[in-house]
Formats: sequence, structure tokens, C-alpha cells
Amino acid sequence: QVQLVESGGGLVQAGGSLRLSCAASGRTFANYAMAWFRQAPGKEREFVAAIGGAKYYADSVKGRFTISRDNAKNTMYLQMNSLKPADTAVYYCAARPTGYVIATANANQYDYWGPGTQVTVSS
Repeated sequence: QVQLVESGGGLVQAGGSLRLSCAASGRTFANYAMAWFRQAPGKEREFVAAIGGAKYYADSVKGRFTISRDNAKNTMYLQMNSLKPADTAVYYCAARPTGYVIATANANQYDYWGPGTQVTVSS
């Protein structure tokens, strides 16, 4: 089992920046891939970025968002720059099962999820 908790969300003006964190506990942190997803009101959950074997980004955030992880701190990060109102959503971190070190964009392949953190970008 793994427990995930996101933090760092908030209200920011368009063009601003935020850094999200995802603290993990319960398993050896380096042994599984992780990802960020988001869900805006009235929309389905969508892939944002993933890390494991390589880093992957949705086209909508490429060049603006950076995913990283610090295995010593059991924490994953999402640095979000040049934020747009379209980035407004609840952001979730997710983890694959132990041993699955390669990241994917498929939410169904992630077994563990955090409760989410709200990001609101005003115009």
C-alpha cells in the first residue's frame, strides 16, 4: 500500500506559477512510476505528466510544466509556469504498483491516488 498527499495548490493569476508536491509513504518510493492528472469541473480526468523511465507530458502543458521527484524525500513535484485559466482543475498525484517503474498516461494503470489539490487560475 502507498498513501499519497498533494499540497501546493491555490489561487494564482494567469501567467503565474505554482509548485505542487506529492508526499508518498508506505512503500519504497523509487520502485514505482508516478504521475499527475487533473480534472476540471464537468470534464473527465486527464493526464498531465508522468515520471518513470522517462518524463512524459500532455501536449497542453509541454514547455510550461516540469515533473520531478526526490526519492530521498519520497516526494514528487509539478512545477507549473505560465499558468492559464484552462489549467484550473483539481490536480491528483498517482502511483503505479510496486515494480512498475515505467510511466504511462493511462489513468487505469495507476493503483494509488491522492485526494487532490485545487488549482485555480484567474484571468
